[in-house]
Amino acid sequence: MSLPPDHPLVTERTTHSQLIQAYSGIRTAHLPIWFMRQAGRSLPEYRALREGVPMLESCLRPEMAAEITLQPVRRHKVDAAIFFSDIVIPLRLAGVDVDIIGGVGPVMAHPVRTREDFKALSELDFDALTPITEAIKIATTELGDTPLIGFGGAPFTLASYLIEGAPSQDLPITRGLMNEDPELWNDILSWVARTTSTFIRGQVMAGASALQLFDSWAGRLAKDEYTKFAAPHSKAVMTSLSDLPVPRVHFGTKTGSMLPQMHAVGATVMGIDSDTPLDVANTVLGGTVPLQGNIDPEKLSRPWDELETHVLDVIRRGSTAPAHIVNLGHGVPPDTDPEVLTRLVAFVHAQ
Repeated sequence: MSLPPDHPLVTERTTHSQLIQAYSGIRTAHLPIWFMRQAGRSLPEYRALREGVPMLESCLRPEMAAEITLQPVRRHKVDAAIFFSDIVIPLRLAGVDVDIIGGVGPVMAHPVRTREDFKALSELDFDALTPITEAIKIATTELGDTPLIGFGGAPFTLASYLIEGAPSQDLPITRGLMNEDPELWNDILSWVARTTSTFIRGQVMAGASALQLFDSWAGRLAKDEYTKFAAPHSKAVMTSLSDLPVPRVHFGTKTGSMLPQMHAVGATVMGIDSDTPLDVANTVLGGTVPLQGNIDPEKLSRPWDELETHVLDVIRRGSTAPAHIVNLGHGVPPDTDPEVLTRLVAFVHAQ
């Protein structure tokens, strides 16, 4: 599918940005850097704007979502914005009764565990994405030549929320379903794959210059489990989006043992968590894949000299890859001093 004529990649506003060049495997003048969860609780301006507004509602107010998306770009001078939303937003837009409960996370009013539960699900209508597309158009207008990254949750992670009904460490109901009723399992994950694909497509068509698929819980699976139960559905997402001429980043935590399998679903860039050194990841992936990562978020609260030494080591290891986009190995912790992030961006740009 062709992108709209006013898309930032079509007009070449973002085509030659440090981020898109690096995502394309080109070594850039300076290392591009952005942070997962760069928009959020670490910023006082975010907390002030969100005061009294529920999380999912803030994601569906276009002007608010756009403003939150832009805040870290203005403050930190990062090389990309990532759209402010939540991986359960497409479930909400498809009619699933889900809310974010403080101190808990996403909670489903009616978990999907039976064939009858599954039959009650509705397909996500592209027209329901209007709050998302409006927010992206507002954000990309102000971003100019700074790219916006769209995102979505991988089917395994999203389906686990949908099935468990709330965050779970051990995923007992999810594991039971995928082993005891593989037909229902595949039907549910196929629905989730279609839903998250529609969500991401809407973001790209509205102006996102790259996409990232998060599989936050994939690391709870053994490699053979991932290959059998999760990878086919992540591949369905990436395949359905492969007609869009944008970089496709794939990221998961605790997934060092399955990087080749995660790459094989159709990613063009791999995000690496803090547990796997970038030079090791580069070797495992055959030395042909641009890498994103992987500063340890816990180091952000350490003395600057310790953080600086760690970042230099990450950059050194990342130099073995075709291209390197500096990021964290997970999201920005809520209690991070934003001044550290601003200083870190300047430090990376100076290397």
